[in-house]
Amino acid sequence: MKATDKTMEKIVALCKNRGFVYSGSEIYGGLSNTWDYGPLGVEFKNNVKKAWMKKFVQESPYNVGLDSAILMNPQVWVASGHVGGFSDPLMDCKDCKTRHRADKLIEDAGGDPNGMTFEQMSEYIRENNIKCPDCGSSNFTDIRKFNLMFKTFQGVTEDAKNEIYLRPETAQGIFVNFQNVQRTARKKLPFGVCQVGKSFRNEITPGNFTFRTREFEQMECEFFCKPGTDLDWFYYWKDFCKNWLLSLGMTEENLRLRDHEQEELSFYSKATTDIEFLFPFGWGELWGIADRTDYDLKQHQDHSGKDMTYFDQETNEHYIPYVIEPSLGADRVALAFLCDAYDEEVVDAEKNDVRVVMHLHPALAPFKAAVLPLSKKLSDEAREIFSNLASDFMVDFDDAGSIGKRYRRQDEIGTPFCITYDFDSREDGCVTVRDRDTMDQERVKIADLSAWLAARVKF
Repeated sequence: MKATDKTMEKIVALCKNRGFVYSGSEIYGGLSNTWDYGPLGVEFKNNVKKAWMKKFVQESPYNVGLDSAILMNPQVWVASGHVGGFSDPLMDCKDCKTRHRADKLIEDAGGDPNGMTFEQMSEYIRENNIKCPDCGSSNFTDIRKFNLMFKTFQGVTEDAKNEIYLRPETAQGIFVNFQNVQRTARKKLPFGVCQVGKSFRNEITPGNFTFRTREFEQMECEFFCKPGTDLDWFYYWKDFCKNWLLSLGMTEENLRLRDHEQEELSFYSKATTDIEFLFPFGWGELWGIADRTDYDLKQHQDHSGKDMTYFDQETNEHYIPYVIEPSLGADRVALAFLCDAYDEEVVDAEKNDVRVVMHLHPALAPFKAAVLPLSKKLSDEAREIFSNLASDFMVDFDDAGSIGKRYRRQDEIGTPFCITYDFDSREDGCVTVRDRDTMDQERVKIADLSAWLAARVKF
């Protein structure tokens, strides 16, 4: 099924009906653009995070892990530039009173706002007579800045001196711990620090399901290297990130790498590449890989007064490392895997028999297998198989309905293998294993089942 034939309506409906993602606070009318991951969704998203940690930390000769606090000293965000410059360009429609991001209005009209100043955005909107998407008016206010950080208060009184922020990114927690990690992990350059964690941004125009939300999870790596070697490492991590997506079954034609033009780059960045995915709603950014030079560590050194230099024993010199940052949204990439895996497959055209199947990589699938007794009379024996497998794998058990309907239910949630215990199993000690993608079946000895399954879900 082509990406262009898929719709977000179908993806959202499947997610809600099968327990991947629900609307947040639904019984109270919801809360705009908040989402809860259901029983299947939490397993699936955890599998995505595990796959990232496995390749970026467990199997990496360079990287270690970290879990820094969500609440940080407010001076962290002053040093990082978030207090002064982390803002959206907002415009209000004077006629219908709706609020819009100027860059989004330009994008939706076919323009490219990257690198534009606020004044240039305003001029572009006026010259091209861009209209309000809600009422069709062109009567906008001037652009004004809106800081995206959520504020809260620490302590008893709610005043300015007790004001703190929910972190808008996980990266700063890594930077402020650079010396701690380098010392305690006894790491020499080059090395990286990886973190999976929640971040919060007060987006004015969130949307497209879990693609852009105010509460989201990031998987970020800050890779520290010697100045002068940074571009080599930039290209290394760019290839590494793309290959991670491909190794988990993502379709290459649905991916593209977009290098930022000079005018798009942050003033401190030498190079930035976005890995974009073709969602049903169009191309969207999954992964940003950036050469951030020594900007972040220098900023924290200047504001904190603490030494952020690295002593290179080989060259007998002190210097501030350069940083390569591959930053990936866990929610976005999880949505991309769901969209990529979704398929509607014609089984029998004459009978109009179409099955919905999620071709998820076995490492990402919520259930690795489902145990299905052919008859309820066989449920006790089948339960033993389920119990034996459940100690090593997430496994489902289903004995309700016809075997065909049970197969289809498992296809729709992406379970790669269905294990059927039938009456012959009592005699030959084997089960029938059905492959989700090919629908081929084979007999496997019950005694060999755990090893057979482990070999096929390994990542």
